[in-house]
Amino acid sequence: MDQIQHNFITVRGLKFHVADLGEGPNVVLFLHGFPEIWYSWRHQMVALANAGFRTLAPDYRGYGLSDIPPEPEKTTFADLVADLVAILDHLGINKVFVVAKDFGVRPAYLLTLLHPHRVSCVVTLGVPHVPLEPRKYRESLPEGFYISRWNEPGRAEADFGRFDAKTIVRNIYILFSRSEIPIADEKQEVMDMVDASVPLPPWFTEEDLATYGALYEKSGFKTALQVPYRSFDEDFGITDPIVKVPALLIMGCKDYVLKFPGMEEYIKFGKAKELVPDLDIIYLPEGTHFVQEQSPELVNELILDFLRSHM
Repeated sequence: MDQIQHNFITVRGLKFHVADLGEGPNVVLFLHGFPEIWYSWRHQMVALANAGFRTLAPDYRGYGLSDIPPEPEKTTFADLVADLVAILDHLGINKVFVVAKDFGVRPAYLLTLLHPHRVSCVVTLGVPHVPLEPRKYRESLPEGFYISRWNEPGRAEADFGRFDAKTIVRNIYILFSRSEIPIADEKQEVMDMVDASVPLPPWFTEEDLATYGALYEKSGFKTALQVPYRSFDEDFGITDPIVKVPALLIMGCKDYVLKFPGMEEYIKFGKAKELVPDLDIIYLPEGTHFVQEQSPELVNELILDFLRSHM
């Protein structure tokens, strides 16, 4: 961890924090989800750098140590992709292996579809590539579904505003580590679903929590609520949605995402391969939504095996 370099790169009018470890021509670009940050890839960066890869883990605009855009509420997934391309151009990197988690899967596959010459292969954790049109599952879940709540301007801001950043991250990590979809009762807010006495997951330390808390204390949650939760319905003008590079999906069997309406069937019965024909899927029986932090040695091995087979 101590050897990870923390670089700041100014592109597109903003200063971006990029964690950087390792050297050589084979570059792995790690894309975080929420409430994650560059730090969520700490185990993978060390393992892959030791195996001969250069590893890069940026904080998106408005996240962690990267600059907050002047109007966070106008941030889009298209911005995230353009930022990534600009960062790679600034560093003189033409092509990368992409490893993505949670909502980071969307910019990973957008980068692949919009800039196919820049991506060698894609590894995703916890979420498959799904059609880019507006998602319908919100319509079949109760009003208290966390994405519906956080999609509503002002609702999450008021909910989060009662707590410090460390408590917010703590509650979300506990909620999202469970196998059930976080759904609040009608008269309950999402943050109230976790009692203060509930312990952290055993693989997530108080030191980890303090690190996350400090990073979100700096950035706040305005951009994080805009992307992803208020940006899913963007139109990217993509006419050919078929991914042409090899891909791997690592899915925890206890990941709550599998409970999204239609998701398990989509992954297990071939629909996911309609968009990503060259897709391998590996299931981790005890895996939750945070498999890369929960079982780092196993995930590191799976990622390394896949990347080496596509070098």
